[in-house]
Amino acid sequence: MSVPFLWLVSILCLLVSILPTARAAQSDAVISPRATVTLVTDDDTYMPGRPLHVGLRLRLAPGWHTYWLNPGDAGDAPTLDVRATGGATGQAGTIEWPTPRVLHDGPLTSYAYTGDVLLPVMLSPVAGAGDGPVTLSAKAEWLVCAEVCVPENGSFTLTLPRGDVHPSAEAAAFARAAADRPVPSPFAARVSPAGVLQLDGRGLSPDAVKDAWFMPEVAGAIDQDAPQAVTVRDGVVQLVLKPGPVFHDGAALSGIVVLRDPMGRERGLSVLPVVGEVRTLVSPPVEAPPDGIVHVGWLVGMAFVGGMILNLMPCVFPVLAMKVLSLERMARGERRAALAGAGAYAAGVVGSFVVLGGAIAALRVAGQQAGWGFQFQSTGFVIAICLLLFAVALNLLGFFTIGLRLMGLGDGLPAHAGDFLTGVLAVVLASPCTAPFMGAAVAGALAAPPVVGLLVFVSLGCGLAAPYLLLACMPGLLGWLPQPGRWMETVRNLLALPVLGTCVWLAWVAKLEGGMDALGLLAAGLVLVLVGCWCLRRASMMDLRDAMEGRAGLYRAMAILLLLVAFVGGGVLPPASVHDRSRGTDRVTDGSSAFSPTRLAELRRQGRPVFVDMTAAWCISCLVNERVALSTHAVQDAFARRGIVYMKGDWTLRDAAITAFLHEHGRDGVPFYIYYPAHGPEVILPEILTPGLVIRMTAPEEK
Repeated sequence: MSVPFLWLVSILCLLVSILPTARAAQSDAVISPRATVTLVTDDDTYMPGRPLHVGLRLRLAPGWHTYWLNPGDAGDAPTLDVRATGGATGQAGTIEWPTPRVLHDGPLTSYAYTGDVLLPVMLSPVAGAGDGPVTLSAKAEWLVCAEVCVPENGSFTLTLPRGDVHPSAEAAAFARAAADRPVPSPFAARVSPAGVLQLDGRGLSPDAVKDAWFMPEVAGAIDQDAPQAVTVRDGVVQLVLKPGPVFHDGAALSGIVVLRDPMGRERGLSVLPVVGEVRTLVSPPVEAPPDGIVHVGWLVGMAFVGGMILNLMPCVFPVLAMKVLSLERMARGERRAALAGAGAYAAGVVGSFVVLGGAIAALRVAGQQAGWGFQFQSTGFVIAICLLLFAVALNLLGFFTIGLRLMGLGDGLPAHAGDFLTGVLAVVLASPCTAPFMGAAVAGALAAPPVVGLLVFVSLGCGLAAPYLLLACMPGLLGWLPQPGRWMETVRNLLALPVLGTCVWLAWVAKLEGGMDALGLLAAGLVLVLVGCWCLRRASMMDLRDAMEGRAGLYRAMAILLLLVAFVGGGVLPPASVHDRSRGTDRVTDGSSAFSPTRLAELRRQGRPVFVDMTAAWCISCLVNERVALSTHAVQDAFARRGIVYMKGDWTLRDAAITAFLHEHGRDGVPFYIYYPAHGPEVILPEILTPGLVIRMTAPEEK
């Protein structure tokens, strides 16, 4: 046998013995267009009692990122569960997080990783059955985001032989991850109850620290979008933070302080500051308050204009009936009563806006996906409002005359309680709609401090009530009305028609949300309301002798009982099928396709133009826009000719993906329309559409 042949055999044997070992340090990959993810180790072998680093390695596509322990304003942190079986057993600890980057996306701030990132965990193998290989089994979940967010997951398996230390090909990646990990701060850290964070110690100076910022481990500890004023003196670095809802006077404000030197090099310091008084070295810049005042002024101004325009939206049409009745009273010259009624109506409007805004903010702090019009995603609420409007329509038709005194409740209530309740009803019915200027104002209010949010919602209410208040204060504007007469009764009856039309629409919404069970429950409620109103009519028509004998009171008691059964049964006890999400979420017509963040991202990668329509069955403005603009032959032909994909997101029931999409674009309600051209920036359309407007704004690239 020749010497070269022996050399060849020896080399082949060596390669065969090495290759499996080298491969053992990396699992099979989970591959998507957004990321390539593997499970890796820093050693090709294991030994019981010797620590072993295992990591989830994510090679993210350009433009995509994943998140840190605290994702920030949006996102979700990755999870990794690693277990060892075979020659050794054990379970890995928590992720040893590298220092993340701060990403700003409009009004949102995130803490994230981009590019090639390794998330390591430590495993201490304990001797298992025999001296054979160890099998590492891992399950991981991660969220990758760009313009849209896509949740991904994978299961990984990795086998390592027993042996002495043999660094793997991934050891360098683990070394980089260790270098990126924040180190315990060598400087004393304190934080004041007002949110001033201070580091003290030798080595801190303007020559060593050019910039600094803080990232909390707990979401909500600080306002992550607010600028952090930095002051550096010899021996001191101070950051002025804006406390968040879970700040609690600075208690347990753990996180990372990143220091950047004049050369641009950064180091992350893990801090757990003690709570104590800190003397602010430099106050925040004097330019900041005027900017904030201007920003608040814009929000309040947009809210007022949006509230005024809301009077013209279809949602508020049913309330016009009750407004006309008050205008009738003003036309008859009851000046003082008219002013008092207008004031009570305005108080109901403003108070309801404040309560509704506070409820949305509270639900979002509690982790719920709540937005503008969220209450119409409850079938019970839809049924209750439908029953209420049916009673209003019967009243307008003269079927009965109702007042708080007729119900036996008026003696203990203010004289204009009815006007106040009319204002409440106006806001309830207006809440499914978003008027121009209103969407940005509501989103800004919910993202702003509580005082600013309160001002914005008060301004919305003032805008909605302003036209009516103006008519009350300037009765000369009512000169166009003819003299009081029988025409008023005719108008009163005619105004019942849009109210009944709204009842039909709400019945359709209830059917979409809760199926036939909800529709049957609504039908039973309508019968009870009808009988109850008939009882009220009978009570109002009885003479004095019947009243003395208690018959009128009996009819009133029967009416109250029937109405309570109707509203409690429909509003508090919705059918079990209400939460069947298969209902009401596939209303895709007009050549549209159902909204999907993954599908949208895929179409944009392909260079396809996309028109996204965020709608809901309970949004009358959405339905009107679909009928008069988006469903027209002109718009549909234009979409087909230009190859525009029409994508519709149905928010009739709660949908986390649609809620996240709205929040990404600074919106908290529907309608919302956005056009993604094949090339160029996205185009946001107004809340009120016409065919010409849609055709013009979706053709920026036409020659």
